[in-house]
Amino acid sequence: MGQLYLVRHAQASFGAADYDQLSALGERQSLRLGAYFAGKGLVFEAVITGSLRRHAQTYAGIAQGAGLDHTPLVLRGLNEYDSAAVIAAVHPQPLPKPETPEAYRHYFRVLRQGLTQWAHGEVAPVGMPRYADFAHGVREALDHVRRQHSGNVLVVSSGGPIGSAVAQVLGAGPEAAIDLHLRIRNTAVTAFSFTPKRHSLLSFNSITHLDDAPYADWVTYA
Repeated sequence: MGQLYLVRHAQASFGAADYDQLSALGERQSLRLGAYFAGKGLVFEAVITGSLRRHAQTYAGIAQGAGLDHTPLVLRGLNEYDSAAVIAAVHPQPLPKPETPEAYRHYFRVLRQGLTQWAHGEVAPVGMPRYADFAHGVREALDHVRRQHSGNVLVVSSGGPIGSAVAQVLGAGPEAAIDLHLRIRNTAVTAFSFTPKRHSLLSFNSITHLDDAPYADWVTYA
């Protein structure tokens, strides 16, 4: 029986012109997770990432912290949806950069509305696949792990694909996938056990590597 460790990328540059870039804190988060894996003695049979820059940068930090030298398999099915396109599909004007707690809450309310409508086929965000095709890409990545591996596998992806993966393994629908993914913290680890026939959930959204007092202010969501 193998174990699959799905890691959400470290903190990116939310609100900046280019979100797909780790912040300085994100770099520290990824290094810390790698050091934690090394301290646990985890050995990975394979590493898989999406093709986004924040996925590659997060894996680079983990690899440095853990002393890994894997060349990742890159699967585009592990890429995140385009949040700007989702919001634009349900909101007539671009949202301003959120700089207050209420602005952040409003941003995520609109995002959840857009995701829900996309999942039900009520909107078609520009440049994005149907939600069913997005979920299918995640399923193909999970199937690849079951078919090709039997040991520990590390996946670095984003909240949307990881939420979808958990919902699929639990037999839940897209509303559950959306709710799950909006709760996933940066560098949180979700673990599945797997056999050639199925995946089973072991843990969700764990940030044990940030539990100690020196890392109390390292917990982020975007």
